[in-house]
Amino acid sequence: MSSNVPAGTLLGHPKGLFLLFATEMWERFSYYGMRALLVLTLVASTTAANPGFGWTNADALSLYGTFTGLCYLTPLFGGWIADNFLGQRKSIILGGLIMAAGQFTLSAAIPGNTTLFYVGLGLLIVGNGFFKPNISTMVGDLYAPGDARRDAAFTIFYMGINVGAFMAPLICSTLGESAEWGWKYGYMSAGIGMLVSVVTQLLLAPRLLGDVGTEPGAKRALQASGGKKEPLTQIEWDRMRVVFVLFVFIVIFWTAFEQAGGLLNIYASEKTNRFIGAFEVPAGWFQSVNAFFIVLLGPVFAMLWSRLGRAGKNPSTPTKMILGLVFTALGFLFMVGASMEQSGSGKAGMHWLVLAYLLHTMGELCISPVGLSMVTKLAPLRLASLMMGVWFLINAVANKLAGVVGAYAEQAGELTIFGGLTVFLLAFGLGLWAISGKLVTWTHGAEDTKA
Repeated sequence: MSSNVPAGTLLGHPKGLFLLFATEMWERFSYYGMRALLVLTLVASTTAANPGFGWTNADALSLYGTFTGLCYLTPLFGGWIADNFLGQRKSIILGGLIMAAGQFTLSAAIPGNTTLFYVGLGLLIVGNGFFKPNISTMVGDLYAPGDARRDAAFTIFYMGINVGAFMAPLICSTLGESAEWGWKYGYMSAGIGMLVSVVTQLLLAPRLLGDVGTEPGAKRALQASGGKKEPLTQIEWDRMRVVFVLFVFIVIFWTAFEQAGGLLNIYASEKTNRFIGAFEVPAGWFQSVNAFFIVLLGPVFAMLWSRLGRAGKNPSTPTKMILGLVFTALGFLFMVGASMEQSGSGKAGMHWLVLAYLLHTMGELCISPVGLSMVTKLAPLRLASLMMGVWFLINAVANKLAGVVGAYAEQAGELTIFGGLTVFLLAFGLGLWAISGKLVTWTHGAEDTKA
């Protein structure tokens, strides 16, 4: 915890939490607005009224997997740079400005400039590396060790992510998929959202965050140890071991979950009956369904974790993650139903996708914000942002795998993919249950809470 968190609370939490909420909300608006457009832009015909790049589904999904994977690889380097040189606050400003430049570059690349489009994606990858691990670490710095509010705080913060993710397709997809406006303006609106994130942080951070994020973690750790650089203790090594072991299990969750922006996005576009009367729902709007459910259910989960924490009955992080894997598996069972209906009648009903997203959201709330909170509990101070980058490395591996799995659907069929993901999620959940007791032992009480 920082030594200078400004006094005063809002809804029982430091006011700085809600600044970080807003900063992340607009950054995620930018990212998810772009993500909703990326595959659709690539597969759109070059001769369409709203021309794209004319790629095949498999090629577009492969690039999607590579791009999103790299977006979650660079936080490893951005976290290390912040820990040792820049500090978290400077890092997120730098990352935000680079990402804004990336969005405007994508806009300028349309129509047809593939090289410039790659440059824009590269800027987004680099900027995300500076931004992603450091804002999450700052949330943890608002709370003292053992603070029972921490899991709830990350769930509230996660709602900010998803308010942005909910708004993004409604605005960016509405503009981007429209022949009157076009893909260019979808990406431009995402760039504007990124600039709002940076300006919000610059204007309000000095008053609401105090010195949180201003000094590199390595410098703070050295000061705390009296200026002597000590090796990691056995307890610190054990706690980091928990993060690395969970890495293996959560990869399968994100591999399945990230089908949302690729395979499920194309499924909504090509194989789902999207008509409500005479109105055809834009395919990109389905990218908002998960975020809507996060905003709806996030307060419920935050309240649940807080109450259980105060009562000393909060489930361990591995237990919550087991629940997340099971919920996500059940979500893909609905997609099995969608595939069966689509094979019989030509199109699947929209309700299958909505129900799948509902279960996936419940799984996400048991895994993603809980995982972020866990890293801030277990990581040594000098490695806090780096370990957050390691956590996001899970997403790097999973997003690449998600692209491979999604592309394979053209050969194997969606029914095989959805059914296979259901089985793998359940199997990994069972495996995590088998070793959960040992993982709790390795935390050495880091998850023990006090009101």
